[in-house]
Amino acid sequence: MIFEIDNKKVFTSDAGKGINKNKATIVLLHGSGLSHIVWSLTEQYLSNQDYNVLAIDLPGHGNSEGTCLKSIEEISDWLEEVFNELNISKITIIGHSQGCLEALEYYSKYPKRVKNLVFVAGSYRMPVNQDLIDFAEAGDDQAVKLMMKWGYENSKKFIGGNPVEKIINSPRDIREILAVDLIACNNYKNGSEALKLINCPTLFIFGELDKMANLEKGKKFAALISNSKMHIIKNCGHMIMFEKAFEMREKISEFLKK
Repeated sequence: MIFEIDNKKVFTSDAGKGINKNKATIVLLHGSGLSHIVWSLTEQYLSNQDYNVLAIDLPGHGNSEGTCLKSIEEISDWLEEVFNELNISKITIIGHSQGCLEALEYYSKYPKRVKNLVFVAGSYRMPVNQDLIDFAEAGDDQAVKLMMKWGYENSKKFIGGNPVEKIINSPRDIREILAVDLIACNNYKNGSEALKLINCPTLFIFGELDKMANLEKGKKFAALISNSKMHIIKNCGHMIMFEKAFEMREKISEFLKK
């Protein structure tokens, strides 16, 4: 699906089904430097569960035009423009990593539109290692290698190459997309206030071995949301939607059906 916001094309993968106004809608938000591709094993599965599923490419990412938005706050306002353009009234937001910050900030501003929240490998505060930022700003592929090292339980298990490396595959991608996203995450400070406003059904999914969104910090995040549910995936790192996609999507489906 392609439409325009501020005269820039926005790409949203919709499992080839568009939007049926009689179905509930799920919005998938990718992490730093990534795109809708990360949700490929999840999008079709949830679509087959009779939901509208929209995996959105943020500006400058994937197939969407424009330059990357520089703050989590800007992204949340842009998302509201998207939902207004698509005339979607009630949504479930599923965010991964940076997408969790976006979901959190969006809910704090536009709670009436959100039915459920699902946080995958995220927290309300996500400081980024300065070395990672420095490498990314320089367009150095060492930034991607560090993400792979810290992000996966075992990066060697990917036959045919690491999927993150296939998405972030040029110095320009690293410098103009990944670096901007990492700085946005590092600079986001409103999470501790935003989480106090959450009163919708909320699910947290964490990887037991996640080095980028520490499990213990994740547990503290979940404990701050009343009546939230939490699922910990064993032998899994940060990139849950690649490493343990089947378990993750089944838990999401179970949560949404309750």
